[in-house]
Amino acid sequence: MVDMLAFVVEKYGEDGLRAADVPEPGVGERDVLVRAAAASINPLDKLVRNGEFKQLLKHKRPFTLGHDVAGVVTQVGTKVRDFKVGDEVYARPRDYRIGTFAELIAIDQDDVAPKPASLTLQEAAAVPLVALAAWQILVERAEVQPGQKVLVHAGAGGLGSTVVQLAKHLGATVATTTGTATVELVRSLGADVVVDYTQEDFAEVLSGYDLVIDSLGGDNLARSLTVLKPGGRAIGVAGPPDSGFAKQLGGPGILGLVMNAISRKVRRKAKALGVSYEFFFMHASGSQLRTLGALYDSGALRPVIDSVFPFEQTLEAMAYVEQGRTRAGKVVVAMNVADS
Repeated sequence: MVDMLAFVVEKYGEDGLRAADVPEPGVGERDVLVRAAAASINPLDKLVRNGEFKQLLKHKRPFTLGHDVAGVVTQVGTKVRDFKVGDEVYARPRDYRIGTFAELIAIDQDDVAPKPASLTLQEAAAVPLVALAAWQILVERAEVQPGQKVLVHAGAGGLGSTVVQLAKHLGATVATTTGTATVELVRSLGADVVVDYTQEDFAEVLSGYDLVIDSLGGDNLARSLTVLKPGGRAIGVAGPPDSGFAKQLGGPGILGLVMNAISRKVRRKAKALGVSYEFFFMHASGSQLRTLGALYDSGALRPVIDSVFPFEQTLEAMAYVEQGRTRAGKVVVAMNVADS
């Protein structure tokens, strides 16, 4: 069996990720084997590495980390019909089959889509998780309509920059919070109202919003409830989790009760204000990535990339993100391929 380089979680915690030589993956009958050209870093990588979801996502250690990939198909399973060797693809593999911080990854065909033609492989690697999350929040969950008012926090971030663009494409009036250095960037992405959090308190200047997407949690989430109009919704991607999260990942009923207990305070405050709170955790979908790919190719969406690290420096790239050094958008790790 041939080995490949991967970055694996050996133990849960900040120092639990390391480089390792691991066997190349086997290819099931529904799998597409992808030689990675690039991957990208997401906050979810830190959470999974630290064991934040270990009661729900029971990965058998050591396991390869990484949730986004773009690359070239090198082998397909016997039941795969829509992909062939040589195709350029991108994907966010499903939760129990993550592992994009590796030279090769086998992905279920349902989670894979053709790479948007207008994007490089590096650009495409920055897209899947945040684009799927934006689509699932705005279209699936909130069913955003033209003319509605949407507030997304951290509009220069990987998720925020995507949500701003997609919400604008859907016809919403979009507000966002960001720092002074990225005010012009978020305006260029389509934000109608920009609150520089170093100068203003969003809770004092915004009101009457249909939807708030919060990626910060804590006090920021609590204050976000106050800018919603009656019947408005706050959707949190940083927590606290609720019973819907446990159900989505197939957890036992008792775990749902625990999750509800964790989020009781914020849900109670939301109810008192006549609004609602729910936790969001995205799911893999190749068909949605096809739809999103068309939006990237049409120019309705564009990736925002902060920096690119060599694949061998994945640990440094993780640290760069965790230290808050990202100015805007995503951090990508790239392999040594010609077309990346």
